Amino acid sequence: MDIGKVDLELDLRGLSCPMPMVRVSQSIGGVPIGGILRAVGTDPACEQDIPAWARLTGNEVLKVEHDGPEIILFVKRNG
Repeated sequence: MDIGKVDLELDLRGLSCPMPMVRVSQSIGGVPIGGILRAVGTDPACEQDIPAWARLTGNEVLKVEHDGPEIILFVKRNG
């Protein structure tokens, strides 16, 4: 899946639950509607917490990738 242009990148490495989700929540407003936020974290909980937050807020996790200990999530702002 081609994600396209990333509008905002967040470095969440080293942050523990719930801070990665909190940072994504605080930052998504800086992304235009329809835009993409790329978040890179190392806390395994990111993989469940951020998609759960996205479902509750009407946003969408388009893709999750793994690069060694890093979890990379692409979140689309829907509203």
